[in-house]
Amino acid sequence: MAASGAAVRGGGRGFLSLALGVSLLKCLLIPAYYSTDFEVHRNWLAITHNLPVSQWYYEATSEWTLDYPPFFAWFEYALSHIAKVFDPEMLNVQNLNYASPRTVLFQRFSVIFTDVLFIYAVYECCKCIEGKKAGKELTEKPTFILSILLLWNFGLLIVDHIHFQYNGFLFGLMLLSIARLFQKRHLEGAFLFAILLHFKHIYLYVAPAYGIYLLRSYCFTGNKPDGSVRWSSFSFLRLLALGSIVCFVSALSLGPFIALNQLPQIISRLFPFKRGLCHAYWAPNFWALYNALDKMLSIIGLDDKWFGSAVPTRSPALCDSISNSHLHCDSHVGPRGFLRCLIVCALSSFMFGWHVHEKAILLAILPMSLLSVGKPQDAAIYLLLTTTGHYSLFPLLFTAPEFPIKVLLMLLFTVYSFSSLKTLFRKEKLLNWMETIYLIGLGPLEICCELVFPFTPWKLKYPFVPLFLTSVYCAAGITYAWFRLSISMLPGPAVGKAKLQ
Repeated sequence: MAASGAAVRGGGRGFLSLALGVSLLKCLLIPAYYSTDFEVHRNWLAITHNLPVSQWYYEATSEWTLDYPPFFAWFEYALSHIAKVFDPEMLNVQNLNYASPRTVLFQRFSVIFTDVLFIYAVYECCKCIEGKKAGKELTEKPTFILSILLLWNFGLLIVDHIHFQYNGFLFGLMLLSIARLFQKRHLEGAFLFAILLHFKHIYLYVAPAYGIYLLRSYCFTGNKPDGSVRWSSFSFLRLLALGSIVCFVSALSLGPFIALNQLPQIISRLFPFKRGLCHAYWAPNFWALYNALDKMLSIIGLDDKWFGSAVPTRSPALCDSISNSHLHCDSHVGPRGFLRCLIVCALSSFMFGWHVHEKAILLAILPMSLLSVGKPQDAAIYLLLTTTGHYSLFPLLFTAPEFPIKVLLMLLFTVYSFSSLKTLFRKEKLLNWMETIYLIGLGPLEICCELVFPFTPWKLKYPFVPLFLTSVYCAAGITYAWFRLSISMLPGPAVGKAKLQ
Protein backbone atom coordinates (compact mmCIF):
# COMPACT_ATOMS: atom_id res chain seq x y z
CA MET A 1 0.00 0.00 0.00
CA ALA A 2 2.80 2.43 0.89
CA ALA A 3 4.59 1.78 -2.41
CA SER A 4 1.46 2.25 -4.49
CA GLY A 5 0.51 5.37 -2.54
CA ALA A 6 3.97 6.80 -3.17
CA ALA A 7 3.60 6.05 -6.87
CA VAL A 8 0.32 7.96 -7.02
CA ARG A 9 1.80 10.87 -5.11
CA GLY A 10 4.80 10.81 -7.43
CA GLY A 11 2.45 11.18 -10.35
CA GLY A 12 0.33 13.82 -8.62
CA ARG A 13 0.99 16.37 -11.33
CA GLY A 14 -0.17 13.93 -13.99
CA PHE A 15 -3.33 13.14 -12.08
CA LEU A 16 -4.02 16.82 -11.52
CA SER A 17 -3.56 17.46 -15.24
CA LEU A 18 -6.05 14.72 -16.07
CA ALA A 19 -8.59 16.13 -13.62
CA LEU A 20 -8.12 19.66 -14.89
CA GLY A 21 -8.37 18.54 -18.50
CA VAL A 22 -11.66 16.71 -18.02
CA SER A 23 -13.04 19.68 -16.05
CA LEU A 24 -12.25 21.99 -18.97
CA LEU A 25 -13.98 19.56 -21.33
CA LYS A 26 -17.05 19.68 -19.10
CA CYS A 27 -17.05 23.46 -19.41
CA LEU A 28 -17.01 23.15 -23.20
CA LEU A 29 -20.15 20.98 -23.00
CA ILE A 30 -22.17 23.66 -21.18
CA PRO A 31 -24.02 24.84 -24.34
CA ALA A 32 -24.94 21.28 -25.32
CA TYR A 33 -28.40 19.73 -25.29
CA TYR A 34 -29.93 18.93 -21.90
CA SER A 35 -32.81 16.59 -21.13
CA THR A 36 -35.92 16.93 -18.99
CA ASP A 37 -33.70 16.08 -16.01
CA PHE A 38 -32.52 19.69 -16.20
CA GLU A 39 -36.06 20.83 -15.42
CA VAL A 40 -36.38 18.11 -12.78
CA HIS A 41 -33.53 19.54 -10.76
CA ARG A 42 -34.57 23.16 -11.35
CA ASN A 43 -37.97 22.28 -9.97
CA TRP A 44 -36.41 20.58 -6.94
CA LEU A 45 -34.38 23.74 -6.29
CA ALA A 46 -37.59 25.74 -6.30
CA ILE A 47 -39.51 23.30 -4.09
CA THR A 48 -36.86 23.04 -1.39
CA HIS A 49 -36.14 26.77 -1.40
CA ASN A 50 -39.70 28.09 -1.17
CA LEU A 51 -41.72 25.44 0.62
CA PRO A 52 -41.53 24.15 4.20
CA VAL A 53 -40.04 20.70 4.70
CA SER A 54 -43.50 19.29 5.36
CA GLN A 55 -44.53 19.99 1.74
CA TRP A 56 -41.42 18.84 -0.12
CA TYR A 57 -42.70 15.33 -0.85
CA TYR A 58 -46.29 16.44 -1.52
CA GLU A 59 -45.71 19.30 -3.98
CA ALA A 60 -46.98 18.32 -7.43
CA THR A 61 -47.25 21.50 -9.50
CA SER A 62 -44.76 19.98 -11.92
CA GLU A 63 -44.93 16.41 -13.13
CA TRP A 64 -41.28 16.10 -12.00
CA THR A 65 -42.01 15.65 -8.31
CA LEU A 66 -39.27 15.17 -5.70
CA ASP A 67 -38.51 11.45 -5.66
CA TYR A 68 -34.97 11.20 -4.23
CA PRO A 69 -34.15 10.52 -0.54
CA PRO A 70 -33.97 13.41 1.95
CA PHE A 71 -30.21 14.00 1.80
CA PHE A 72 -30.52 14.86 -1.87
CA ALA A 73 -33.43 17.17 -1.06
CA TRP A 74 -31.21 18.98 1.45
CA PHE A 75 -28.47 19.09 -1.18
CA GLU A 76 -30.89 20.88 -3.52
CA TYR A 77 -31.87 23.18 -0.66
CA ALA A 78 -28.23 24.17 -0.13
CA LEU A 79 -27.72 24.73 -3.86
CA SER A 80 -30.85 26.88 -4.06
CA HIS A 81 -29.27 29.57 -1.87
CA ILE A 82 -26.44 29.90 -4.38
CA ALA A 83 -28.88 29.70 -7.29
CA LYS A 84 -30.70 32.71 -5.94
CA VAL A 85 -27.63 34.84 -6.67
CA PHE A 86 -27.55 33.70 -10.29
CA ASP A 87 -31.25 34.05 -11.16
CA PRO A 88 -34.03 34.18 -8.53
CA GLU A 89 -36.63 33.32 -11.17
CA MET A 90 -35.40 29.76 -11.42
CA LEU A 91 -36.63 29.28 -7.85
CA ASN A 92 -40.24 30.06 -8.72
CA VAL A 93 -42.23 26.83 -8.43
CA GLN A 94 -44.65 28.06 -11.09
CA ASN A 95 -41.88 28.74 -13.65
CA LEU A 96 -42.11 25.38 -15.34
CA ASN A 97 -39.42 24.65 -17.95
CA TYR A 98 -37.58 27.85 -17.04
CA ALA A 99 -34.08 27.84 -18.51
CA SER A 100 -32.50 31.27 -18.70
CA PRO A 101 -28.80 31.48 -19.69
CA ARG A 102 -27.88 32.17 -16.05
CA THR A 103 -29.92 29.18 -14.92
CA VAL A 104 -28.12 26.96 -17.41
CA LEU A 105 -24.73 28.24 -16.26
CA PHE A 106 -25.55 27.67 -12.62
CA GLN A 107 -26.91 24.16 -13.12
CA ARG A 108 -24.00 23.11 -15.32
CA PHE A 109 -21.34 24.57 -13.02
CA SER A 110 -22.98 23.01 -9.97
CA VAL A 111 -22.43 19.56 -11.50
CA ILE A 112 -18.83 20.39 -12.45
CA PHE A 113 -18.03 21.77 -9.01
CA THR A 114 -19.50 18.85 -7.07
CA ASP A 115 -17.40 16.49 -9.21
CA VAL A 116 -14.47 17.50 -7.00
CA LEU A 117 -15.59 14.72 -4.67
CA PHE A 118 -15.46 12.23 -7.56
CA ILE A 119 -11.93 13.38 -8.46
CA TYR A 120 -10.77 12.89 -4.87
CA ALA A 121 -12.40 9.45 -4.71
CA VAL A 122 -10.62 8.38 -7.92
CA TYR A 123 -7.33 9.51 -6.40
CA GLU A 124 -7.98 7.42 -3.31
CA CYS A 125 -8.92 4.39 -5.42
CA CYS A 126 -5.69 4.71 -7.40
CA LYS A 127 -3.78 4.48 -4.11
CA CYS A 128 -5.31 1.02 -3.67
CA ILE A 129 -3.67 -0.25 -6.85
CA GLU A 130 -0.39 -2.13 -6.68
CA GLY A 131 1.25 -1.52 -10.04
CA LYS A 132 4.62 -1.93 -11.67
CA LYS A 133 7.93 -0.85 -10.23
CA ALA A 134 8.30 2.83 -9.47
CA GLY A 135 11.08 3.21 -12.03
CA LYS A 136 8.66 2.92 -14.96
CA GLU A 137 7.00 5.88 -16.62
CA LEU A 138 3.67 6.97 -15.12
CA THR A 139 1.83 6.34 -18.39
CA GLU A 140 2.69 2.62 -18.14
CA LYS A 141 1.27 2.21 -14.68
CA PRO A 142 -2.13 0.67 -13.90
CA THR A 143 -2.79 3.65 -11.64
CA PHE A 144 -2.56 6.02 -14.59
CA ILE A 145 -4.79 3.81 -16.74
CA LEU A 146 -7.35 3.56 -13.96
CA SER A 147 -7.39 7.31 -13.42
CA ILE A 148 -8.23 7.87 -17.09
CA LEU A 149 -10.85 5.10 -17.19
CA LEU A 150 -12.62 6.76 -14.26
CA LEU A 151 -12.04 10.49 -14.73
CA TRP A 152 -12.69 10.42 -18.48
CA ASN A 153 -15.44 7.80 -18.39
CA PHE A 154 -17.55 8.42 -21.49
CA GLY A 155 -20.87 7.39 -19.95
CA LEU A 156 -20.49 9.63 -16.92
CA LEU A 157 -19.48 12.56 -19.11
CA ILE A 158 -22.53 12.44 -21.37
CA VAL A 159 -25.04 11.51 -18.67
CA ASP A 160 -24.00 14.27 -16.27
CA HIS A 161 -22.64 17.02 -18.48
CA ILE A 162 -24.85 16.74 -21.57
CA HIS A 163 -27.98 14.84 -20.63
CA PHE A 164 -27.71 16.39 -17.13
CA GLN A 165 -27.64 14.69 -13.75
CA TYR A 166 -25.58 14.71 -10.54
CA ASN A 167 -24.10 11.23 -10.69
CA GLY A 168 -20.49 12.38 -10.34
CA PHE A 169 -20.40 13.21 -6.66
CA LEU A 170 -22.66 10.25 -5.88
CA PHE A 171 -20.27 7.84 -7.57
CA GLY A 172 -17.55 9.71 -5.73
CA LEU A 173 -19.16 8.71 -2.43
CA MET A 174 -19.38 5.10 -3.59
CA LEU A 175 -15.79 4.91 -4.84
CA LEU A 176 -14.52 6.61 -1.69
CA SER A 177 -16.38 4.11 0.47
CA ILE A 178 -14.83 1.28 -1.58
CA ALA A 179 -11.38 2.79 -1.13
CA ARG A 180 -11.89 3.05 2.62
CA LEU A 181 -12.83 -0.63 2.81
CA PHE A 182 -9.67 -1.54 0.87
CA GLN A 183 -7.74 0.59 3.36
CA LYS A 184 -9.43 -1.38 6.19
CA ARG A 185 -11.19 1.75 7.44
CA HIS A 186 -14.41 -0.21 7.69
CA LEU A 187 -16.48 2.15 9.81
CA GLU A 188 -15.65 5.09 7.58
CA GLY A 189 -16.56 3.07 4.50
CA ALA A 190 -19.85 2.01 6.08
CA PHE A 191 -20.60 5.60 7.08
CA LEU A 192 -20.00 6.90 3.54
CA PHE A 193 -22.18 4.20 2.01
CA ALA A 194 -24.99 4.86 4.49
CA ILE A 195 -24.88 8.53 3.51
CA LEU A 196 -24.92 7.54 -0.16
CA LEU A 197 -28.08 5.46 0.28
CA HIS A 198 -29.88 8.52 1.63
CA PHE A 199 -28.75 10.58 -1.35
CA LYS A 200 -29.94 8.16 -4.03
CA HIS A 201 -31.70 4.89 -3.32
CA ILE A 202 -30.55 3.16 -6.52
CA TYR A 203 -27.44 2.18 -4.54
CA LEU A 204 -29.61 -0.27 -2.62
CA TYR A 205 -28.68 -2.56 -5.53
CA VAL A 206 -25.21 -3.02 -4.06
CA ALA A 207 -26.16 -2.89 -0.38
CA PRO A 208 -26.06 -6.73 -0.05
CA ALA A 209 -22.38 -6.72 -1.03
CA TYR A 210 -21.58 -4.14 1.63
CA GLY A 211 -23.60 -5.96 4.27
CA ILE A 212 -22.02 -9.35 3.63
CA TYR A 213 -18.50 -8.00 3.42
CA LEU A 214 -18.70 -5.82 6.52
CA LEU A 215 -20.17 -8.64 8.58
CA ARG A 216 -17.59 -11.08 7.29
CA SER A 217 -14.43 -8.97 7.44
CA TYR A 218 -15.18 -6.54 10.27
CA CYS A 219 -17.51 -8.29 12.70
CA PHE A 220 -15.55 -11.56 12.54
CA THR A 221 -12.04 -10.94 13.80
CA GLY A 222 -10.53 -14.37 13.08
CA ASN A 223 -10.57 -17.01 10.33
CA LYS A 224 -9.89 -20.73 10.15
CA PRO A 225 -6.93 -21.97 8.06
CA ASP A 226 -9.28 -22.77 5.15
CA GLY A 227 -10.52 -19.16 5.09
CA SER A 228 -13.95 -19.83 6.60
CA VAL A 229 -15.17 -17.77 9.54
CA ARG A 230 -14.35 -18.65 13.12
CA TRP A 231 -17.73 -18.16 14.80
CA SER A 232 -16.14 -17.68 18.19
CA SER A 233 -14.42 -14.57 16.86
CA PHE A 234 -17.68 -12.72 16.22
CA SER A 235 -17.69 -9.27 17.86
CA PHE A 236 -21.05 -7.91 18.98
CA LEU A 237 -19.41 -4.58 19.76
CA ARG A 238 -18.35 -4.21 16.14
CA LEU A 239 -21.80 -5.20 14.96
CA LEU A 240 -23.23 -2.60 17.32
CA ALA A 241 -20.86 0.00 15.89
CA LEU A 242 -22.03 -0.76 12.33
CA GLY A 243 -25.66 -0.74 13.40
CA SER A 244 -25.19 2.56 15.20
CA ILE A 245 -23.81 4.15 12.03
CA VAL A 246 -26.75 2.97 9.95
CA CYS A 247 -29.28 4.07 12.58
CA PHE A 248 -27.62 7.46 13.05
CA VAL A 249 -27.54 8.29 9.34
CA SER A 250 -31.10 7.00 8.83
CA ALA A 251 -32.38 9.01 11.77
CA LEU A 252 -30.64 12.12 10.49
CA SER A 253 -32.18 11.65 7.05
CA LEU A 254 -35.66 10.32 7.78
CA GLY A 255 -36.17 11.54 11.34
CA PRO A 256 -37.83 14.88 10.51
CA PHE A 257 -40.23 13.19 8.09
CA ILE A 258 -41.04 10.38 10.52
CA ALA A 259 -41.89 13.07 13.07
CA LEU A 260 -44.25 14.58 10.47
CA ASN A 261 -45.77 11.13 9.81
CA GLN A 262 -44.66 11.35 6.17
CA LEU A 263 -42.60 8.17 5.83
CA PRO A 264 -45.30 6.36 3.75
CA GLN A 265 -45.43 9.36 1.38
CA ILE A 266 -41.66 9.33 0.94
CA ILE A 267 -41.66 5.59 0.27
CA SER A 268 -44.39 6.00 -2.36
CA ARG A 269 -42.25 8.65 -4.09
CA LEU A 270 -39.01 6.65 -3.90
CA PHE A 271 -40.52 3.38 -5.13
CA PRO A 272 -43.19 4.18 -7.75
CA PHE A 273 -43.91 0.61 -8.82
CA LYS A 274 -46.98 1.78 -10.76
CA ARG A 275 -44.68 3.14 -13.48
CA GLY A 276 -44.42 -0.31 -15.02
CA LEU A 277 -41.74 -2.88 -15.76
CA CYS A 278 -39.73 -0.93 -18.34
CA HIS A 279 -38.50 2.66 -18.49
CA ALA A 280 -39.01 5.15 -21.36
CA TYR A 281 -37.16 2.90 -23.74
CA TRP A 282 -35.99 -0.63 -23.09
CA ALA A 283 -32.84 -0.68 -21.03
CA PRO A 284 -30.51 -3.32 -22.53
CA ASN A 285 -31.24 -6.07 -20.03
CA PHE A 286 -33.14 -9.34 -19.73
CA TRP A 287 -36.50 -7.62 -20.07
CA ALA A 288 -35.47 -6.09 -23.39
CA LEU A 289 -34.81 -9.59 -24.72
CA TYR A 290 -38.02 -10.84 -23.11
CA ASN A 291 -40.09 -8.05 -24.64
CA ALA A 292 -38.47 -8.52 -28.04
CA LEU A 293 -39.30 -12.22 -28.07
CA ASP A 294 -42.76 -11.48 -26.71
CA LYS A 295 -43.32 -8.95 -29.51
CA MET A 296 -42.18 -11.35 -32.21
CA LEU A 297 -44.39 -14.12 -30.86
CA SER A 298 -47.36 -11.75 -30.67
CA ILE A 299 -46.95 -11.01 -34.38
CA ILE A 300 -47.37 -14.66 -35.20
CA GLY A 301 -50.05 -15.11 -32.53
CA LEU A 302 -48.17 -17.36 -30.10
CA ASP A 303 -47.47 -15.00 -27.20
CA ASP A 304 -50.52 -15.93 -25.08
CA LYS A 305 -50.42 -19.61 -25.99
CA TRP A 306 -46.75 -20.21 -25.21
CA PHE A 307 -44.48 -17.39 -24.08
CA GLY A 308 -47.03 -15.49 -22.02
CA SER A 309 -47.61 -18.51 -19.82
CA ALA A 310 -43.89 -19.06 -19.32
CA VAL A 311 -43.61 -16.01 -17.07
CA PRO A 312 -47.19 -15.33 -16.04
CA THR A 313 -46.53 -12.47 -13.59
CA ARG A 314 -43.96 -9.75 -14.25
CA SER A 315 -44.25 -7.96 -10.95
CA PRO A 316 -41.86 -5.99 -8.73
CA ALA A 317 -41.71 -8.97 -6.38
CA LEU A 318 -40.68 -11.28 -9.23
CA CYS A 319 -38.03 -8.85 -10.47
CA ASP A 320 -36.63 -8.36 -6.97
CA SER A 321 -36.44 -12.09 -6.35
CA ILE A 322 -34.54 -12.62 -9.61
CA SER A 323 -32.20 -9.67 -9.18
CA ASN A 324 -31.41 -10.71 -5.59
CA SER A 325 -30.47 -14.22 -6.67
CA HIS A 326 -26.84 -13.06 -6.73
CA LEU A 327 -26.55 -13.18 -2.94
CA HIS A 328 -24.36 -16.26 -3.20
CA CYS A 329 -21.48 -13.89 -3.99
CA ASP A 330 -18.44 -14.92 -2.01
CA SER A 331 -17.20 -11.79 -0.24
CA HIS A 332 -14.97 -13.58 2.24
CA VAL A 333 -11.94 -13.64 -0.06
CA GLY A 334 -11.07 -10.06 0.80
CA PRO A 335 -11.58 -6.59 -0.63
CA ARG A 336 -11.18 -7.76 -4.20
CA GLY A 337 -13.88 -10.37 -3.67
CA PHE A 338 -16.10 -7.69 -2.17
CA LEU A 339 -15.59 -5.49 -5.23
CA ARG A 340 -16.45 -8.37 -7.55
CA CYS A 341 -19.55 -9.13 -5.50
CA LEU A 342 -20.56 -5.45 -5.63
CA ILE A 343 -20.31 -5.44 -9.43
CA VAL A 344 -22.30 -8.66 -9.73
CA CYS A 345 -24.98 -7.16 -7.48
CA ALA A 346 -25.13 -4.02 -9.61
CA LEU A 347 -25.19 -5.85 -12.92
CA SER A 348 -27.69 -8.49 -11.75
CA SER A 349 -30.04 -5.77 -10.56
CA PHE A 350 -29.64 -3.97 -13.88
CA MET A 351 -30.38 -7.21 -15.72
CA PHE A 352 -33.53 -8.19 -13.82
CA GLY A 353 -34.71 -5.15 -11.84
CA TRP A 354 -38.07 -3.39 -12.07
CA HIS A 355 -38.27 -0.18 -14.13
CA VAL A 356 -34.51 -0.05 -14.67
CA HIS A 357 -33.14 3.14 -16.20
CA GLU A 358 -30.60 2.70 -18.98
CA LYS A 359 -28.18 4.98 -17.10
CA ALA A 360 -27.97 2.42 -14.26
CA ILE A 361 -25.38 0.47 -16.28
CA LEU A 362 -22.81 2.96 -14.95
CA LEU A 363 -23.29 1.44 -11.50
CA ALA A 364 -21.49 -1.65 -12.82
CA ILE A 365 -19.12 -0.03 -15.32
CA LEU A 366 -17.37 2.40 -12.96
CA PRO A 367 -16.39 -0.10 -10.22
CA MET A 368 -15.50 -2.61 -12.94
CA SER A 369 -12.79 -0.15 -13.97
CA LEU A 370 -10.94 -1.02 -10.75
CA LEU A 371 -10.92 -4.71 -11.61
CA SER A 372 -9.94 -4.13 -15.24
CA VAL A 373 -6.33 -3.22 -14.42
CA GLY A 374 -5.84 -6.28 -12.21
CA LYS A 375 -6.41 -9.39 -14.32
CA PRO A 376 -6.69 -9.96 -18.08
CA GLN A 377 -9.95 -11.85 -17.63
CA ASP A 378 -11.45 -8.85 -15.87
CA ALA A 379 -10.04 -6.51 -18.50
CA ALA A 380 -11.84 -8.53 -21.18
CA ILE A 381 -15.15 -8.36 -19.31
CA TYR A 382 -14.64 -4.64 -18.77
CA LEU A 383 -14.08 -4.00 -22.49
CA LEU A 384 -17.21 -5.94 -23.40
CA LEU A 385 -19.35 -4.33 -20.70
CA THR A 386 -18.16 -0.75 -21.07
CA THR A 387 -18.25 -0.67 -24.88
CA THR A 388 -21.71 -2.17 -25.09
CA GLY A 389 -23.05 -0.32 -22.05
CA HIS A 390 -21.76 3.04 -23.24
CA TYR A 391 -23.17 2.56 -26.70
CA SER A 392 -26.57 1.74 -25.18
CA LEU A 393 -26.60 5.32 -23.83
CA PHE A 394 -26.46 6.83 -27.34
CA PRO A 395 -30.27 7.24 -27.63
CA LEU A 396 -30.16 9.63 -24.66
CA LEU A 397 -28.53 12.18 -26.99
CA PHE A 398 -30.82 12.22 -29.99
CA THR A 399 -30.27 15.77 -31.27
CA ALA A 400 -28.17 16.37 -34.39
CA PRO A 401 -25.53 18.73 -32.88
CA GLU A 402 -24.62 16.13 -30.24
CA PHE A 403 -24.18 13.31 -32.76
CA PRO A 404 -20.52 14.05 -33.62
CA ILE A 405 -19.76 14.82 -29.96
CA LYS A 406 -20.99 11.49 -28.63
CA VAL A 407 -19.39 9.50 -31.45
CA LEU A 408 -16.02 11.23 -31.07
CA LEU A 409 -15.95 11.01 -27.27
CA MET A 410 -16.88 7.35 -27.27
CA LEU A 411 -14.35 6.51 -29.96
CA LEU A 412 -11.57 8.27 -28.04
CA PHE A 413 -12.48 6.57 -24.76
CA THR A 414 -12.95 3.15 -26.36
CA VAL A 415 -9.70 3.30 -28.33
CA TYR A 416 -7.80 4.27 -25.19
CA SER A 417 -9.48 1.53 -23.13
CA PHE A 418 -8.52 -1.15 -25.65
CA SER A 419 -5.01 0.10 -26.33
CA SER A 420 -4.05 0.71 -22.70
CA LEU A 421 -5.39 -2.60 -21.40
CA LYS A 422 -3.83 -4.53 -24.28
CA THR A 423 -0.52 -2.85 -23.48
CA LEU A 424 -0.90 -3.71 -19.80
CA PHE A 425 -1.64 -7.35 -20.59
CA ARG A 426 0.47 -7.60 -23.73
CA LYS A 427 1.03 -11.32 -23.33
CA GLU A 428 -2.69 -12.08 -23.10
CA LYS A 429 -5.41 -12.19 -25.76
CA LEU A 430 -8.27 -10.29 -24.18
CA LEU A 431 -11.13 -10.97 -26.64
CA ASN A 432 -11.85 -13.94 -28.87
CA TRP A 433 -12.97 -13.59 -32.48
CA MET A 434 -16.71 -13.80 -31.69
CA GLU A 435 -16.50 -11.08 -29.06
CA THR A 436 -14.51 -8.91 -31.42
CA ILE A 437 -17.03 -9.34 -34.24
CA TYR A 438 -19.87 -8.51 -31.86
CA LEU A 439 -18.26 -5.24 -30.79
CA ILE A 440 -17.41 -4.32 -34.37
CA GLY A 441 -21.10 -4.84 -35.14
CA LEU A 442 -21.90 -1.74 -33.09
CA GLY A 443 -20.53 0.36 -35.97
CA PRO A 444 -22.97 -0.90 -38.64
CA LEU A 445 -25.77 -0.74 -36.06
CA GLU A 446 -25.08 2.96 -35.46
CA ILE A 447 -24.93 3.67 -39.20
CA CYS A 448 -28.23 1.87 -39.69
CA CYS A 449 -30.00 3.63 -36.80
CA GLU A 450 -28.62 7.16 -37.22
CA LEU A 451 -27.79 7.55 -40.91
CA VAL A 452 -29.92 5.08 -42.88
CA PHE A 453 -33.24 4.54 -41.06
CA PRO A 454 -34.19 8.26 -40.80
CA PHE A 455 -34.31 8.42 -44.60
CA THR A 456 -36.40 5.31 -45.13
CA PRO A 457 -40.20 5.23 -45.64
CA TRP A 458 -40.56 3.22 -42.41
CA LYS A 459 -39.48 6.11 -40.18
CA LEU A 460 -42.99 7.47 -39.57
CA LYS A 461 -44.73 4.12 -39.32
CA TYR A 462 -42.12 2.40 -37.13
CA PRO A 463 -40.25 5.16 -35.25
CA PHE A 464 -39.32 2.78 -32.41
CA VAL A 465 -37.15 0.53 -34.59
CA PRO A 466 -33.76 2.20 -33.83
CA LEU A 467 -34.40 2.00 -30.08
CA PHE A 468 -35.57 -1.58 -30.46
CA LEU A 469 -32.46 -2.61 -32.36
CA THR A 470 -30.12 -0.77 -29.99
CA SER A 471 -31.67 -2.22 -26.85
CA VAL A 472 -31.82 -5.79 -28.10
CA TYR A 473 -28.32 -5.79 -29.60
CA CYS A 474 -26.78 -4.24 -26.49
CA ALA A 475 -28.82 -6.49 -24.20
CA ALA A 476 -27.19 -9.51 -25.82
CA GLY A 477 -23.71 -8.13 -25.11
CA ILE A 478 -24.44 -7.05 -21.55
CA THR A 479 -26.07 -10.40 -20.80
CA TYR A 480 -22.96 -12.13 -22.08
CA ALA A 481 -20.72 -9.89 -19.93
CA TRP A 482 -22.94 -10.58 -16.91
CA PHE A 483 -22.62 -14.32 -17.53
CA ARG A 484 -18.83 -14.11 -17.83
CA LEU A 485 -18.62 -12.02 -14.67
CA SER A 486 -20.77 -14.50 -12.77
CA ILE A 487 -18.53 -17.35 -13.93
CA SER A 488 -15.50 -15.40 -12.75
CA MET A 489 -16.86 -15.66 -9.20
CA LEU A 490 -15.76 -19.29 -9.20
CA PRO A 491 -12.44 -19.82 -7.36
CA GLY A 492 -9.32 -19.76 -9.47
CA PRO A 493 -5.65 -18.77 -9.42
CA ALA A 494 -4.84 -15.08 -8.97
CA VAL A 495 -2.93 -13.78 -11.97
CA GLY A 496 -2.29 -10.41 -13.47
CA LYS A 497 0.05 -7.48 -13.52
CA ALA A 498 -1.65 -5.34 -10.95
CA LYS A 499 -3.91 -6.02 -8.07
CA LEU A 500 -6.12 -4.26 -5.64
CA GLN A 501 -4.73 -4.57 -2.17
